[in-house]
Amino acid sequence: ATAETAEGKASDAVAVLLSIIPGLGHIYKGHRLAGFLWMAGAVPAGIFVLLAAIASAGFGLGLFFFYLIAVMLHAYAVDDRVVPPKEDEGEEY
Repeated sequence: ATAETAEGKASDAVAVLLSIIPGLGHIYKGHRLAGFLWMAGAVPAGIFVLLAAIASAGFGLGLFFFYLIAVMLHAYAVDDRVVPPKEDEGEEY
């Protein structure tokens, strides 16, 4: 059995941490379109959360954490599309 290196593989933990900004973890794992869609979805979700916060004396602000948790779980579970580097062919003169 050959040893598997960490090079060329996106870290799930880093993707979750980057997902504090919705979509950034997806972009890190190579899913650019999904990342930008999660970012774009954060705007209407934020507007909805602000309206809910006004209507509920601030308690609606907690709704945004559900959105963040969904983004983080999806970034953790999605397969990465990071291309592994080519084998080093050595120096050429």
